Amino acid sequence: MQIYLVGGAVRDQLLGLPVSDRDWVVVGATPDDLIKLGFQQVGKDFPVFLHPKTREEYALARTERKTGVGYTGFSCYAAPDVTIEEDLLRRDLTINAIAQTEDGQLIDPFQGEQDIKNRLLRHVSAAFAEDPLRILRVARFAARLAKQKFTIANETQSLMKKMVSNHEISTISAERVWSETEKALQSSAPETYFHVLRDCGALATLFPEINQLFGISSAAESHAEMDTGIHTLLTLKMAASLTDNIEIRFAVLCHDFGKALTPPEQWPDHGDHAIKAIPLIEAMCNRLRIPNRMKELAKLVARFHQQIHQINQLPPESMINLFNQLDSWRKPDRVNQLIIACEADARGWMGQEHITYPQAKFVIEAFKTVQQVSSKNLIEQGIKGIAIRDALTQQRIQALTDWRLQQTILPI
Repeated sequence: MQIYLVGGAVRDQLLGLPVSDRDWVVVGATPDDLIKLGFQQVGKDFPVFLHPKTREEYALARTERKTGVGYTGFSCYAAPDVTIEEDLLRRDLTINAIAQTEDGQLIDPFQGEQDIKNRLLRHVSAAFAEDPLRILRVARFAARLAKQKFTIANETQSLMKKMVSNHEISTISAERVWSETEKALQSSAPETYFHVLRDCGALATLFPEINQLFGISSAAESHAEMDTGIHTLLTLKMAASLTDNIEIRFAVLCHDFGKALTPPEQWPDHGDHAIKAIPLIEAMCNRLRIPNRMKELAKLVARFHQQIHQINQLPPESMINLFNQLDSWRKPDRVNQLIIACEADARGWMGQEHITYPQAKFVIEAFKTVQQVSSKNLIEQGIKGIAIRDALTQQRIQALTDWRLQQTILPI
């Protein structure tokens, strides 16, 4: 029996990155051999075992054969005669197809270490084309390793385009699409994920709501006209620099969906795109089974980002109504999430990356002011039911009116 450290742990070790999870491959063993050593078997598709102490995953060396359509159409063969080289051959990228012996020696039959040095994402073999899910994995690795200057090999890029043209990418389940996308959104360069999918043609199939934004001209006040798709991904890039919050990052990705429904003769103006975005966000989130918390914030950002940009023009009554619609009295965090998303939008234009966004401080201070208004005195006066709500609203409006008189007017 021989045991090898494999995959991401070896890759990240060579890159000098923190190693979070360690996976192992066992060569020359049977399931009974591991069970006798106290390992616990998990999974049905192929033999994977949990170490009795570390709980790390140990998989028997295996090969795969394509038997059907899509990313699930494989049969697996795991037996003591499968070599480590045969196991590595079935992996997606050369940088993930390196094994390490217990004494630290590398088993690298596909020059993955050299590709790490060259900062190259390259597929291991032609078998890559048998699994459409690998397109998403390459895009995710490109996003995760963008800061390390990794690029996709030309031959891998060409193969991905060919795979998209074969239409198998549509067989990937909604859960797997979202799982890979969620991981990409948590990376340091999430916009790279969507650039890669667009370059190979997969974006149109998996995320048509995003893909159709490209080629649409839009402009904001003081901004030159710009492609809406490019602006969307620049906004996502900016959001990633402002926050690790995946809900905010996802929301900015969706904020301009409604511009795809503006008639071309109206470009670059998109007056009602905020409302038009809502059903498109609903459709994408429902199709990909994206969690409700993500969907709800995305809809709020799409609907209200224009109002935040022009917050100094809103009368106190409208500002209170905005806070009401955000349900901010019960969920105050939404105010800050909306502000960060709006700042990313304002700075997601070429040449605007370093502008200040005074609206953020304005909204935060305004919300703090109205939060100080309490219903306690109203209850003590014997006011009940809807009357409390109406009286509280009037007190909040008055508090905001008094506060605004002390503020410097923001530039439009």
